[in-house]
Amino acid sequence: MQKPENIIFDLGGVILNIDFKQTALAFAELGIGNFNEYYTLQSVSPLFEKLEIGAISPDDFYGEFRSLAKQPSLTNEQIRDAWNALLLDFPPERINWLKKIKEHYNIYLLSNTNQIHYEAFTKAYRNQVEDKNFDELFITAYYSHNLGLRKPSKEIFETVIAKENLTAAETVFIDDSLANVEAAISAGLQGIHLPSPKTVLELGL
Repeated sequence: MQKPENIIFDLGGVILNIDFKQTALAFAELGIGNFNEYYTLQSVSPLFEKLEIGAISPDDFYGEFRSLAKQPSLTNEQIRDAWNALLLDFPPERINWLKKIKEHYNIYLLSNTNQIHYEAFTKAYRNQVEDKNFDELFITAYYSHNLGLRKPSKEIFETVIAKENLTAAETVFIDDSLANVEAAISAGLQGIHLPSPKTVLELGL
C-alpha cells in the first residue's frame, strides 16, 4: 500500500466503541423484540436511512417509529435512549493516538450517523475525555445526516475528496464495515478494513 498523505476515519467501531446489541436489548425492554429488522451494521430500513441522511427530523422520526413499531405509547425520550444505547465510550488511548497521528497525516472523519446520535456522542466526548469539541480532532468531520449521503455509496467518498481537494490515491479510508471499505476503494481511495476486536492502535501507521 502506498504511504498515504490523508486518512479518513470511520467513527463507530473505529474511534468510538459501539454495541448494536445494547440498542436491540433496550428496544426489547420497550416491547420491540425485532429491532434488528430495522437496523444492523449490514442493513438499514428506509426510516432509519432517512434519519441518517438528514431527510427527516428527530421529532418526525420518533413519530414514524412509534407508528412503524405499533407502540403509540412510547415517548420520544424512551426511543431516544434506546437508540443511543449502542453508543459506548471513547477509549482515551485512541484519542491520544489520533492526536499523535495528526502530526504525520491530514486526518478527517466520515461517519454514518444522525442528529440524535451526534448530540449524544459529542456530549459523551466532553464528559468522558475532555471538555472540547470532538470535531476539532479532525481537519473536517463529515456526517451522513449533513451530507445527505451515507456509506457505502461511492458518491459520499467522491464528495469528501472533492470538498477537501484531496488526491484519492493518496488517501486511506478506515472502517469496521467491509462494504464501506470496498466502496471507498471503488472511488479510488486506499482502504483498510478494521474488524472487531482489532483497533487503530494495531495499524502501524
